[in-house]
Amino acid sequence: MQLRHVINLHKGATPVVVAALMGIYGNGSVAAWVYLALHGTYGLLWLLKDWIYPDRQWQQPVGWGMAIAGLLVLALYWLAPFLLISSGVEVPAPIVAGAVALNIFGVFLHYVSDAQKYYTLRYHKGLIDEGLFARSRNTNYLGELLIYGSFALLSMHWQPFVVLAGFFFAVFLPNMRRKDESLSRYDDFEAYRERSGLLLPKLGSRG
Repeated sequence: MQLRHVINLHKGATPVVVAALMGIYGNGSVAAWVYLALHGTYGLLWLLKDWIYPDRQWQQPVGWGMAIAGLLVLALYWLAPFLLISSGVEVPAPIVAGAVALNIFGVFLHYVSDAQKYYTLRYHKGLIDEGLFARSRNTNYLGELLIYGSFALLSMHWQPFVVLAGFFFAVFLPNMRRKDESLSRYDDFEAYRERSGLLLPKLGSRG
């Protein structure tokens, strides 16, 4: 079993879990349906991405114990739909609109940058310092943060933001730092680091 199988199971189960929550709590509000559309579609797109242009970092083998632990940790991402749907809170239209806009930006940055990385490295090994990676060295992680930020925003609760912060400091940030260490072997990396941000785009610099 590979780590990607654990992640894919979680992503694929998400629309089922959200729909089940809607049924259990009898919540058919616009906000609940929008959440199902956003998070459910994100999960299905992830499965398509793994099929068309998989990420090698998720292909490492894991044992059953690690797989179960991974699923339990990933289940924390379901806190947002649980809080939204179980509480029956009325989400103001501007919040819904903001969450949708944030999600669209996130999906674009996440999936397009991953596609750029995959196909660039497939045909040309080396430092990727153009396109969506010209000003940010981790545009894919920025997109993922926007995506999960949109889910947290739609939940109208602070706890999903805490979960997202936990994933950022425990998973995203260490991965970004390891990536920088790996890229440092390229001669052009120092110049690239000067004109790009670790996560947020570095604007106004030359190059």
